[in-house]
Amino acid sequence: MSLTSKILIGMALGVLLGSFSNNFSSDNLSFPIIFLSDFIDALGSIFLSLLKLLVVPLVFVSLVVGISNLTSDKQLASISFKAISLYLCTTAIAIISALFVSSFFDMSNEISLSSAATFEQNAIPSLKDTFINLFPSNPIQAMAEGNMIQIIIFAILFGYGINKISNESSKVKSFFFDLNEAILAIVNFVIWLSPLGVFCLIFTTFSSLGISIIFTLINYFLIVVAVLIFHAFFTYSLLLASLAKINPLRFFIKMKETMLFAFSTSSSSATMPITLKTVEEKLGVNKSISSFCIPLGTTINMDGTAIMQGVATVFIAQVYQVDLSMMEYLMVIITATLASIGTAGVPGVGLIMLAMVLQQVGLPVEGIALIIGVDRLLDMLRTAVNVSGDATISCIVANSENQLSRRDLNS
Repeated sequence: MSLTSKILIGMALGVLLGSFSNNFSSDNLSFPIIFLSDFIDALGSIFLSLLKLLVVPLVFVSLVVGISNLTSDKQLASISFKAISLYLCTTAIAIISALFVSSFFDMSNEISLSSAATFEQNAIPSLKDTFINLFPSNPIQAMAEGNMIQIIIFAILFGYGINKISNESSKVKSFFFDLNEAILAIVNFVIWLSPLGVFCLIFTTFSSLGISIIFTLINYFLIVVAVLIFHAFFTYSLLLASLAKINPLRFFIKMKETMLFAFSTSSSSATMPITLKTVEEKLGVNKSISSFCIPLGTTINMDGTAIMQGVATVFIAQVYQVDLSMMEYLMVIITATLASIGTAGVPGVGLIMLAMVLQQVGLPVEGIALIIGVDRLLDMLRTAVNVSGDATISCIVANSENQLSRRDLNS
């Protein structure tokens, strides 16, 4: 049985058993069932911790290896410019699509402004602080905190330094190459555990929320899902076919396991080890490109999140009966696109970004409480879109730099 089949079975069992568990209150459950639910929850948390354990060393080491193997400074500048430009463009396209589609539908039917859920807004950093915080003052602290942008910048500088030294470079490169292979061996072990991990994570999600939560905001939910599907299978397909000459169907077949993995974890960062392995081994992207584009995409490519923000902004405006002007729509597009830079790829970060967007157009941040219930399920879907976007841009950049192996892609 293939890994994809095992993951799908794990997901299906997680949804069924999790939803069944949600139908009973804790008072009506026997001790063995409560113990089993807690045990499954613990296993899911351990699996997620194993994934997160790999993220920082994998990003740092693979990026150092990739940058140190670049032939020139011009190549690094070219890769950086193409990747950042493409990521920001696709994010802008994503939120424009979301605003355009959602403006044609009334999603506020029978929605009450009184909500049991609450949203506690965290402090939003200024543009100046956001820019300053991109650069690490202490690389060890950045690694401990999992600050991905700072880790990427330090790894680029470190790899650049290795690239420039002469006599000792081969020894240093060899050390990092061997270290990278060791980390990938651990990644293979975690992938082997993935069907069990996926089952545990999906079970925990549906046992706490239940599948009925979808129907409370069905219009909003369906529109977000529709735009996510459109962006993944139309926008990315168009980019792949036109800019990389890649068959989109072949691309998504090779990405299916990674997208299922992203769906179950709701975290681009946790899925990164799997994404890197897929992009390099199945899509044929050279390590010098993938080691830069994938970690960068995990941080700044927030297409799925941008779609949620666009639809949620229109939804909250409809609920509060606020008419948004064209200038306010433009502010939403600009704010959401720029806010994606420096945002961590962790579960729930989209709500913090949404608060920033709502403030820019004068909508009440309290409106976020209305969508919190279904956001966890939508977070799973948009993470799968984000991950497929990372792989798409990696393929396009690799093709433009003649670093795409057609043999691996077509195998």
